[in-house]
Amino acid sequence: MPCGKISSVEYYSPLRYPGGKGKLAPFVESVFETNNLCDAYYVEPFAGGASVALSLLVNEYARRIYINDLDRSIYAFWHSVLNETEALCRLIRNTPVTVGTWKRQKQIQRNKQTADVLSLGFSTFFLNRTNRSGILNGGIIGGLSQCDRWKIDARYNKPELIKRIERVAFYRHRIHLSNTDATQFVSKIRNHLPPGTLLYFDPPYYVKGRALYHNYFLHEDHKGLSDLVRDLTAYHWIVSYDNTPEIRKMYTGFKRLQYSLHYCAASSRNGHEVMFFSEKTKRPRKITTPFPMARREAS
Repeated sequence: MPCGKISSVEYYSPLRYPGGKGKLAPFVESVFETNNLCDAYYVEPFAGGASVALSLLVNEYARRIYINDLDRSIYAFWHSVLNETEALCRLIRNTPVTVGTWKRQKQIQRNKQTADVLSLGFSTFFLNRTNRSGILNGGIIGGLSQCDRWKIDARYNKPELIKRIERVAFYRHRIHLSNTDATQFVSKIRNHLPPGTLLYFDPPYYVKGRALYHNYFLHEDHKGLSDLVRDLTAYHWIVSYDNTPEIRKMYTGFKRLQYSLHYCAASSRNGHEVMFFSEKTKRPRKITTPFPMARREAS
């Protein structure tokens, strides 16, 4: 199966996610082209909104995608998309987008470990679409008083979001979903993946991870991940992070690309980030959007 056409920045994921990694999809598609990975497997141990994975799948770059997330809320959403599609879409269609509903969904998140999967999956979706920047523990768009210019339903276009969910579900037989620690997930599947597999690691940010994610990392977690990634010599891999001295030190010796992404998590700004590449992964000669400050470095 040949690669598809490199996509424009189209939104395939029903979820909004801090960092806006969906904008990287055209670049990762060009990595597939450059490394002759068309029809390969693709793995995201920190899937979140899975925007890049879905773009690779829908545009026929990846034969199969593996998406994993330790957060039970995120897992419950994707499980509902793939296994209870009609029920999830019915909830979206019939549930009023109100402050009262928002409060009920917040309560479900407080009891996420015991909530049934569909209820938790819908709660995750609802709060992701109605909270500022899509952060589950963030504040409601428009505030509880709904006096702001933007209201709770500003990011809640029901027909469009249901369409995205149904499109993802169409590919369910080519999507593998897991709910485990990222390092355990990779350790478990690494010996079952074809050599041409591309793994994309997008861990919680080093500096602001605690504020953005339920499952943030400590320094030792970031270091443990870097040790695991260094050992994946048989595969193509990419790692993206906020650009900090600590992270650059952990990945010393690997090719890197420094760039900026515009995102709105708490405030609208350009975030300075860095992407590392395994020894066997060639970077595209032409750096595609959205890298307004991109520059290559050897190590």
